[in-house]
Amino acid sequence: MLPSFFLAHGAPTLVLENNEYTKFLRDLANELQRPKGIVLFSAHWEEPIQSISGVETYDMIYDFYGFPDEMYQITYPATGNKQMTKEIQALLTAQGIPSRIDEKRGLDHGAWVILRLMYPDADIPVTTLSVNPALPPQEQYQIGRALASLRDKDILIIGSGGTVHNLRRLEWNGTHPNEWAVAFDRWLANQLEEWDLESLFQYENRAPYAKDAVPRNEHFIPLLIAMGAANDQRKANLLYQNYQYGTLSLSCWQFGE
Repeated sequence: MLPSFFLAHGAPTLVLENNEYTKFLRDLANELQRPKGIVLFSAHWEEPIQSISGVETYDMIYDFYGFPDEMYQITYPATGNKQMTKEIQALLTAQGIPSRIDEKRGLDHGAWVILRLMYPDADIPVTTLSVNPALPPQEQYQIGRALASLRDKDILIIGSGGTVHNLRRLEWNGTHPNEWAVAFDRWLANQLEEWDLESLFQYENRAPYAKDAVPRNEHFIPLLIAMGAANDQRKANLLYQNYQYGTLSLSCWQFGE
């Protein structure tokens, strides 16, 4: 059984960088059992109904502006898996979770930054899924829980986002993490390691600096989904944590074993 993971995708330029975190992601892929497929929830795909990609070959989505020209030349020719798409929809339906299949959407940078660093050959089938910011945390968790059985089939479940993600609070010349960002991540780590769902589901009211760290929840949702996918084992391990620009959290959480 593969663990599920929450992975920070950082700024889009992460894909071109050679640093401690990009090395960590490459090493993580090499250490893991090679998955037969990848299921990835991206913070940059928002839909009111749970959407599941059903494409055969993904186009690229360059969902950013003002970056160097080379960023718009990056390719990642991932292929989909229609059988996996149908299986995901069946699992969601069995738990009463409405969903739809999207046969057009390509890969946004929340997906291809992580995938290109971990599996640069693009030779593992990928199914991407949306997030819905309108759902309460407990329902986000249940989405992950509905897909937990995929882990038994050597499918790697990834939530791609960021625990502290506030573009207005970035410190572009910052060389040390801001204390409030660290305080939020420290609180979060305590709840994850204790698997304290009650506190996590009320993080907006209980966590220090929650409004600064999570001004919108789209980057936080993939964490709850990845966690839910390991509900049977309820074990959380922080594998990596660092910060860019003072407040942008780069973290990797492993759920399950």
